[in-house]
Amino acid sequence: MQTQTASVKASPDRETLILEHLPQVRLIARRIHERLPGSVSLDDLISTGIVGLISAIDNFDPKLNVKLKTYAEYKIRGAILDSLRGMDWAPRQQRKRVKMIEAAIATLEQRNHRAPSEDEIARELGLSTEEYHDWLIDVRGVNLGSLEGHAPEEEGRDLLRFVSDSEEHWPSRIVERAELERLLAQAIEKMPYVERTVLGLYYHEELTLREIAKVVKLHESRVSQLKSQAILRLRAYLEKRWPMDRGL
Repeated sequence: MQTQTASVKASPDRETLILEHLPQVRLIARRIHERLPGSVSLDDLISTGIVGLISAIDNFDPKLNVKLKTYAEYKIRGAILDSLRGMDWAPRQQRKRVKMIEAAIATLEQRNHRAPSEDEIARELGLSTEEYHDWLIDVRGVNLGSLEGHAPEEEGRDLLRFVSDSEEHWPSRIVERAELERLLAQAIEKMPYVERTVLGLYYHEELTLREIAKVVKLHESRVSQLKSQAILRLRAYLEKRWPMDRGL
């Protein structure tokens, strides 16, 4: 990280902007890191985020009527997510488990016409509830970037990722996004109350998992399980109703 920052030959104003936004880099990196396996280095995420910050400062155009902080968050987050995709940090077993959980949820919803409980999902997978909870912790970062993202003109976290240059603003893309948001709202309405609460606090209130744990009076690891399960429910619901080459 020191090598990257030291190599930047910046004007005083530019250096001041970089220093002012370093806490933003650390915050974004920590929030992404908390969803990843322990083998992923937080320092590496921060270093990559700093590269994104510098790119944001160098390319920022105030004429676009976007706040620098908002644009910087988009670039920082994008740089970190791109680096994670390039690393292929998620083991094949984790990806396989994600698909198995999604398939179990979809099968149970079709069979019972309601959102399945954790115990039902575990039984469908041939696991004990405790083993299923371990799976949820194990896969907590695999869905990173597929349902979670951030667009430059938006504030806060977003469950739908549409970062595709100018194509994002085509009328067809806006209509698609509206339809996806409608389906997302339907899926959230069907899930258990505690999972809806965790998603709301995480994505709308932008609380950390530790902060959410205090609000809902559950252990942080349990909140992480509930968040993973809620996102997998959304994936299972949307995959049945939305062609996967059109957005997610």
